[in-house]
Amino acid sequence: MITCMSDIICVTNRKLCAGNFNERMELIAGCRPAAVILREKDMDEAQYEKMAGSVMEICRRNDTLCILHNFPDIAEKLGCRALHMPLAVLRDVSESKRRKFDVLGASCHSCEEAKEAECLGCTYITAGHIFDTDCKKGAPGRGLEFLKKICTCVTVPVYAIGGINEYNIGNVRAAGAAGACVMSGAMKCSDISAYFSSFEK
Repeated sequence: MITCMSDIICVTNRKLCAGNFNERMELIAGCRPAAVILREKDMDEAQYEKMAGSVMEICRRNDTLCILHNFPDIAEKLGCRALHMPLAVLRDVSESKRRKFDVLGASCHSCEEAKEAECLGCTYITAGHIFDTDCKKGAPGRGLEFLKKICTCVTVPVYAIGGINEYNIGNVRAAGAAGACVMSGAMKCSDISAYFSSFEK
């Protein structure tokens, strides 16, 4: 379970980052989002481990939850008890290893996947993509009705992802989501504090 006053999770993508990545992460963590998911999918394990250590320390200093992505062995090695994984990868992780994480999330794209993630021990899921987004060019968003269905078919918190902004966050919350994930805006915006403030309830 993710417990924080904010209901916004920041998902990283250093390739979209304006300026120095660690400096931006310091500013983002200082805004106290619900969590930061360090999602750098193109990195190998050694590269990811090095970056994860730095970002975990930044988050620790700012009392912000850091969720590592895709590498359970690295998370275990670094003492991180929060992990997010693609569902297809999570399926291959043993139950004993999954149980080592207090916070466990998976990316889901249907009610069937959401139910499976919950059965695998996930404490939250992300559902998307909800709206059209540059990150998924050419693929239309699944919409709010899809989000409502996901929220009703599982008991764990659901965080919407894909095209979320200050104008549609109200509809996302009204659909039953526990919150939302943001990436491009957080990585690119010129005023990080103002960006996160725009999502306040």
